Amino acid sequence: MARAWEADPSALFERRLGKSAEELGHSDGKDACPDIWQLDNGDIAVIGRDLTSHLAPRLPDGVSLAADERLVVIPGNMLSAAKRDIPDA
Repeated sequence: MARAWEADPSALFERRLGKSAEELGHSDGKDACPDIWQLDNGDIAVIGRDLTSHLAPRLPDGVSLAADERLVVIPGNMLSAAKRDIPDA
């Protein structure tokens, strides 16, 4: 059975949404950083800490992860800073 949506592995990074981790005080420029990017196909890529093993057992009812999905966490102010770059539905 095909999924309703599938990630396109050939998509390219087009533009950062919001501010960089360094601008928001979440990086000293030397370590790996959380980030949010729009891909050239319109999908969104999120770089964050993989907390799948910690949070998956506590998912709310009706929420699940496929075997090839990971639950990543980014700083809340990073998503807030991206709000201006995210169009209304």
